[in-house]
Amino acid sequence: MTSRREFISTATLAAAGVALAPLAACSQERPPATPAASAAPPKPFSGTLITRTIPSSGEKIPVIGMGTSGSFEVGADAGERGPLRDVLQAFVAAGGSLIDTAPTYSTAEDVLGDLIAQTNTRGKLFLATKLSGVTGRDEGLKQFNDSLRRLRTDKVELLQVHNLRDTSTQIALARELKQQGKTKYTGLTHYREDGQAQLADEMRKHKPDFIQINYSPVSRGAEQTIFPLAQELGCAVMINRAFEDGRLITQVRDKPLPPWAKDVGADSWAQLFLKFVLSHPAVTVVIPATSKVKHQVDNLRAGTGALLDAKQRQALIAALA
Repeated sequence: MTSRREFISTATLAAAGVALAPLAACSQERPPATPAASAAPPKPFSGTLITRTIPSSGEKIPVIGMGTSGSFEVGADAGERGPLRDVLQAFVAAGGSLIDTAPTYSTAEDVLGDLIAQTNTRGKLFLATKLSGVTGRDEGLKQFNDSLRRLRTDKVELLQVHNLRDTSTQIALARELKQQGKTKYTGLTHYREDGQAQLADEMRKHKPDFIQINYSPVSRGAEQTIFPLAQELGCAVMINRAFEDGRLITQVRDKPLPPWAKDVGADSWAQLFLKFVLSHPAVTVVIPATSKVKHQVDNLRAGTGALLDAKQRQALIAALA
């Protein structure tokens, strides 16, 4: 099955005939625009992140997590890694914990593992990685052990079968590793609405602790089957592509915020998009990705204060129509 990274890369770069890194799953970053007046600096993070319960255990986690697809796919250069270290430290300082990665996000696991070691933050984190693009138990186990080495840890909190590849074999391996204490939770992921029917079938069959799926104000297919099924089965729900790979941010960048944004404590469109996602009761955590501290702080602020009510949700949907 084509992975989310492969799909985005192919769709964006086929005409150029080159292989570049894809956009991050929930990134608010976008290509440079025409130079304009400098925006006011973002407000510093303050407050306490909302937490939600993982149904299978009762453990609570903060609703704002962090993705690494695209954003953490850099080299060893200090100039590239320095900003990411700041992003990680800002995330942890605000009380964030869940970080999602995968062995097929080129260097992301290596970079993340090195920065966690440098900042001595492993004990504060909920690490989620994946069995990705492998077939068979031996390939899956080899990849997982390599992920542990790259992440510089002896276990992860969540091990997911990425995009439903070889699902039965890989989820069985994940459960075996859970029994060994190498992971605390197991999960299934996808990133497109056309994969949701298959995801629902696999959820019914395997009843994972977590599922991960795309959701945004313009991609609401998960509301139909995935969210109700997750609530029925007791699956935690992690959301990717909340910004539609940055397209939503581009769409609204010249538009003023709606007047009601202040009623939910939001002072950016990114916060409104994240609050929209989190206002669905089935959602446990959303994982926006960024390489910039100002965006990290902005994302984190979405996890505090009020969320959107039904009328505000509909108003946001209409604003993007």
